[in-house]
Amino acid sequence: MKTIVVGSQNPVKIQATLQGFQKIFPNERFEAQGVTVTSNVSDQPTTDAETYQGADNRVKNAAKKQPDADFWVGLEGGIESKGNEIEAFAWMVIRSRDGHLGKARTSTFQLPPEIAKRIREGQELGAASDSIFNTTNIKQAGGTIGLLTDNVIDRTAYYREAVILALIPFKNPGLYQ
Repeated sequence: MKTIVVGSQNPVKIQATLQGFQKIFPNERFEAQGVTVTSNVSDQPTTDAETYQGADNRVKNAAKKQPDADFWVGLEGGIESKGNEIEAFAWMVIRSRDGHLGKARTSTFQLPPEIAKRIREGQELGAASDSIFNTTNIKQAGGTIGLLTDNVIDRTAYYREAVILALIPFKNPGLYQ
């Protein structure tokens, strides 16, 4: 059994990570656990670079906190302004005990103008979505993406696909030397 340490206690991030590993390595057994670590970036990263840095910092901090794992994973959601619009996305960074690295970004989606307005007023994406949709702590459930797609894509599925993409170098190690 291989151990995966996710740099977050968010059950969505832990489940997406475990599902991603299980899908790309169906003949191996994994256990995933979350640890509380800091991302060392804003609570709501507002650029692609800051969001990536948050995911990378989570990996490094998780490895320091629990150095005996086989893999460490950092997932960080972020937003970025494009003109008058705001887009949402997330970065996944995976490191293995032997030092290999994989990284991927989710697809990007445009936020509704009312959510964008509330973000500009200082709310985080999750809080803005909760206030508009009358939900509580949506970021530990279906996420904003789940609310906007009527859960056709929930936050777990949205993150799982990017975890799988970040695992490509581990699935094909000879191509990433």
